[in-house]
Amino acid sequence: NENPIPYLDIILPIGLSFHTFQAMSYTIEVYRGHQPAERHFGIYSLYVMFYPQLVAGPIERPQNLLHQFHTKHYFEYNRVTAGLKLMAWGLFKKAVIADRLALMVDTVYNDPGSHYGISVIIATIFFAFQIYCDFSGYSDMAIGAAQVMGFHLMTNFNRPYFAKSISEFWKRWHISLSTWFKDYLYVPLGGNRVVKWRWYFNLFITFMISGLWHGANWTFIVWGALHGFYLVFALITADSRNNFNKSLGLTKNSALLKWMQSISVFVLVSFAWIFFRAATIQDAFTLIQNAFIINSSQLSATMFSGNYYEFFLGVFFIVLLLIIEWTKRGRKMREYVDKQPAWIRYSLYLLIVLVIINFGVFGGNNFIYFQF
Repeated sequence: NENPIPYLDIILPIGLSFHTFQAMSYTIEVYRGHQPAERHFGIYSLYVMFYPQLVAGPIERPQNLLHQFHTKHYFEYNRVTAGLKLMAWGLFKKAVIADRLALMVDTVYNDPGSHYGISVIIATIFFAFQIYCDFSGYSDMAIGAAQVMGFHLMTNFNRPYFAKSISEFWKRWHISLSTWFKDYLYVPLGGNRVVKWRWYFNLFITFMISGLWHGANWTFIVWGALHGFYLVFALITADSRNNFNKSLGLTKNSALLKWMQSISVFVLVSFAWIFFRAATIQDAFTLIQNAFIINSSQLSATMFSGNYYEFFLGVFFIVLLLIIEWTKRGRKMREYVDKQPAWIRYSLYLLIVLVIINFGVFGGNNFIYFQF
């Protein structure tokens, strides 16, 4: 069964599913009459293989991107510098946060049978932020690189871990993919314009297929099925949960209720990440089982190897990330920084560069979504 053609196993293009989905969106939109066919093969090819988004998105729509390739773009200082700032922020999230957390996450998930209790829980929380900073960091760099050249790509992440429901989480996480499945799978299946049981089926099957999109592995299918179950369960229990909250005196605008909802969403999403990150279903269940085994002596001996500096540094940067994202409510951080005096702005830019150089982990770690 050995492949007789040398190197055939490595010629599959990186990010194949991303530009395949982008090509499919063009075909579907033209078929539906929402987008005129592109007659210039070079421009169509550029749309499918636009290099900033090539390997991990965001997955664009022809209505947003194609017309931009017909427009002449001129140098604009503010646009170029804004793109470079976004690229720097993306690099910070990737090199300083994601790749640093990966050191501890890999220790646990690559040897699930040797880790217990708090070690598994912390590694899972770290992975939640690792995959977020890894993927959103790439999206920031892709969007920023395109902006430098004069092109506008859609936003792909919007503070997902502040979501107050699983439904809201998917409106904030990998927006280009979630809207792709909504437009081209969920809505054609009937969406919510059908009887209830069929509506629930449409939601569940959409997320099952989204899990399969990530890879032909039971871990991804279970991950997608879990999110489908979360959404269906939330719909079924909506009235009961609202009545329960009212009985506790928690109104819809209650700050306490909002925090409880965000924490609940993070816990549910993090639990599903176990299946996404684990190599096999058996590994995932081993980690879940071991998470309930209290063995404090394993913490320093296995997860950190006594190196608490890496742990506290990782926690520090996670907290810093959450503070920065929390302050972005109602306004963009870059716009806020741009209004500050020049000495503050350039001191901040220099600080980010120094932090990336001194605290970044440059071990050749690929972006997680390169494999999809």
